[in-house]
Order: sequence, then structure tokens, then C-alpha cells
Amino acid sequence: MDNNKLAEMLFPNIDTTPDDMEKRFPERSLEEGAMVTRLGPSPTGFMHLGNLYGAFVDERLAHRSGGIFYLRIEDTDDKRYVEGAVETIIDSLKFFDIKFDEGASKDGDIGEYGPYSQSQRKEIYQTYVKELVRKGLAYPCFLGEEEISEIRANQEAEKLTPGIYGEYAACRNLSLDEIEENIKAGKAYVMRLRSGGNPAEPKEICVADAIRGEVKMPENYQDVVILKANGIPTYHFAHAVDDHLMRTTHVVRGEEWLSSLPIHVELFEKLGFALPIYCHTAVLMKSENGNKRKLSKRKDPELSLDYYKEMGYHPQAVREYLLTLLNSNFEEWRKENPEVPAEDFPFSVDKMSTSGALFDLNKLNDVSKDTLVRISAEDLYTFMTEWAEKYRPDAVEDLSDKEYILKILDLGRSGNKPRKDFVNAGQMIDFISYFFDDKFTIEEDLPAEAAADAKEILSAYLRSYDHYDDQEAWFNKIRDIAVNLGYAAKPKDYKKNPDDYKGHVGHVSTVIRIAIVGRSQSPDIWEIQQILGEERTIARVKALI
Repeated sequence: MDNNKLAEMLFPNIDTTPDDMEKRFPERSLEEGAMVTRLGPSPTGFMHLGNLYGAFVDERLAHRSGGIFYLRIEDTDDKRYVEGAVETIIDSLKFFDIKFDEGASKDGDIGEYGPYSQSQRKEIYQTYVKELVRKGLAYPCFLGEEEISEIRANQEAEKLTPGIYGEYAACRNLSLDEIEENIKAGKAYVMRLRSGGNPAEPKEICVADAIRGEVKMPENYQDVVILKANGIPTYHFAHAVDDHLMRTTHVVRGEEWLSSLPIHVELFEKLGFALPIYCHTAVLMKSENGNKRKLSKRKDPELSLDYYKEMGYHPQAVREYLLTLLNSNFEEWRKENPEVPAEDFPFSVDKMSTSGALFDLNKLNDVSKDTLVRISAEDLYTFMTEWAEKYRPDAVEDLSDKEYILKILDLGRSGNKPRKDFVNAGQMIDFISYFFDDKFTIEEDLPAEAAADAKEILSAYLRSYDHYDDQEAWFNKIRDIAVNLGYAAKPKDYKKNPDDYKGHVGHVSTVIRIAIVGRSQSPDIWEIQQILGEERTIARVKALI
């Protein structure tokens, strides 16, 4: 076989060589130890938590090492392409504050190693396939779908691994004349890797995974497709060429790609490329009825990134939560460094789990509460109003008085034990709704201990009410009302001698709280009254009377 002649027959329009590509995409000039990572989503129109999970690892590894993080669009599969999906990817990642140094953007590519969309790199891939043909490491395969289906059926009947290899690789040893004859007859063909693996006795390969340590697997022996009939590469081949030419040092991906590792190892070897460091992350799991299962597109709305945007989770809260999943020591670090930006956390792949990372929405909510209390009222206001314009237009008018809303958002959030009432923008709007008369409702029953005296309690409260009382004077008046009506001045007195009192001062103040707020739990009532104003406070008490 004259492999040079075959290469020219198959790729007559490709006059570039691998050396040309090496010069076009030279080694990056970075400090020793700097990592180059990439996110390579497919433009399918669905961005999920797993994408963000991996992107966060990529971003942290690159930026903490002084390296480069880039966005590559892996759009070689025409069947899965969704119009507008690239914009969705870019917008989603921007929302969650994932910052790229180079790659695809809405305004075109940024960086010297593009194009960053695989569909635009056809010449590059074909250059390397042509070189593999020259070396006798790739060949054209004319097997049609029906023939491949028949081969697969026979293999399954004989309980063999399905695929094109060994005796089933019918086109592996075609002569130059046979190949030329097939091409002239108009037969469609793909390009396959001529694997060096032994299907009878596969050798073991060993790869050092940055998260999992030493990974041992049988070598690849399949003659996998590397170039489809339309001249576009498969994911496997494009991944190998691009990660080499873009000088990727670390490939972060889910553990579902572990089974492809032998293919990738052989591709890098045949192409003469150094293997990047692989980091196979744990699958995101969910606990259900005491069992763990993988998060599902069909069953779990929280897998989609749209869920977090629609609910109004602050991107910083989601990032903090992902860190608790990614590094086992993050929570301890956060307790010791409550005011330090999460970006300062010494993120490491050494602390990443190899078992399934358990996603817990309740835990996310707790982390979100802790995160939002550290964000200024000014920033929360901006986030909440921008979210409302898109998802809750009914609330936009209520949020228009910025000074009023800032006072509300700052309620109880200072001091050594700040209140942690806020979870996400949607919940925040609902939580503060009692500050607006058209949204105010009595949501809870009066406490049983004081319900019978509610009218008297509220009437006495109105008689004693002075909007200019300080907090201490205000509460002393409530305590006096309680004592005069037969309630204990302190909860502990009632607890000691319950038969001596109708209840305690807390029950009395709850009646007042429900009149003003409509709920039995809220931030400090005195502060709420200062924001509501005297007229509105008195009107609400009178309304309940």
C-alpha cells in the first residue's frame, strides 16, 4: 500500500501539515505550574448543573495557578445542534460569574488559539487525519449502516463486544485500487483509526488521574471513527487534536467519560501528542427514599441551570454551594473565614470526592442564607430588581422605592447574630411582602394563650403607642400591658409557674406582631414599625381590632 498516494487521494485539498499547525498554535508562554483548562459544552440548548460543576473546577484550577481558562464550543454533531444554544451557554455561564480568559463569545472569538468552535476547524482535523493515513494509522471504511447493524447482531449473538475491530473491520486491509474503485462508485465512507490494540488479549493501560489516582483499564482495540462521512471529526478525535493545539494541560470531565479513556489514550499516542492530565469528577447524585441516584433531566428540574435563574438564586450562593460539593474542607474553611471571598479558598483536586457528590436543595438553601447575609443591601437590591423585571413583573412597582427597600433589606442583618431570612430573589419578594399594603394579609392564627385577650391587648397597645419611643421604652410598655392583663413579664416565669399566668409577654407581643406583620415570626417589630411609619402601623392594629 502506498500510503502517501492514499493520503493524497483522500485529502487532495489539504496542503497543510502537522508542523504547520504546531507553528500556528505554539506552546503557551506561561509560568511553570500554570494550568490551561477548557469547558467544551455541546450547543444542545440545555445547560445543566454538571456543566457548571465542571466549569467551576476548570476556572479554579486555571486561575489559582495563573493559567488560562477557555470556552470551546463542541458543535461537530449536527443532529444535536439547537439554534441559539451558543448564546444560551455564554449567557448562563456569565450569570454564574464564570470568567473565561479566551474562547467563544457573542462578539466572536477572543484569543490566539481559535477558531474556538469545532465546526470551524475542519481543515485542522483533516490535516492530522491525512498524516495518520500517511503513516498507515487510519483508513477509509465503506461499511454502510445495514452492514454495521448486521455485524453488531452477529457479535451480540456470539456474546462478543460490539464494534469494528479485528475480523469485523472489513475495510481495514483494502488495496489502493479497491479504495479508489469504491470512491469512484460514489460510496460514502468514514475514516477509522487503525487501532494497535489486540482484541484477543487487550493489554492494560494505566493513567494517572488527578482526582482518582491511578486508573487501570484494558487498552482500546476498536477501529473507532475519527472523521465522519461529511468530513467533520467525531468528538474523540476533535478532543485530542484541540486539547493538544490549544495546549490544554488539564481535562476536567465527568466520570461517565472514563470508559472513553482507552480511546483517547491511543489517539494521543498515535498522533504523537503528550497526554493531558485528566480529572474525572464524581457524578452529581440525589437522595431519594433512602437511595442515591443520578440527577435526571426528566425527574429533577434543579439539574437545569434555568431553575436557579428562575427561582432567583444568587450566583454567588450557587458557587459557594458547589464548593461544598467539590472540596470536603470548604465548609470548615468558610467557618474560619466568614468574610473572605470564596475565590481565596485554596481549592484543590486532592480534596475532591471520587464517589457521587450528593446534591441537596435544602443544603443549598442554608448555604444561600449564609451567603446572602454577607452581601450588601445595595447589591441585593440590584440583584432582586433585575430578577423581578424578568421573572416577577408584578413586583417591579413595589421595588421602585429604593430607599424604602434598602431599609427593609437591612433589617436585622447587622450585629454578631444577623438574621438569615433570605434564600433567593423569589423568596425575598414574598418574605418582605407585608411591607406593602396591597400584599399584606394575616397569614397565621393568634397564639392560643392570648387569643381571647387580643382586642384588649391591641387596644392597650394603641393607647400607649408613641412612634418616637426608643426600643427599650417601647418594649417596657408591652411588658406593662402583659402584666396588667395577667401574663408573666418573662417567659421563664411562666414556664416555672404556668398555673399563675395566662401566658407570658412573648404571647402578648406575638398578637401585636401578627397585627402589624401578619406572621408570628419576623425581624424586630420595633424596627419594622420605624420603616412602616406611624400611620400605617396604627391602621393595621386598628384593622385587626
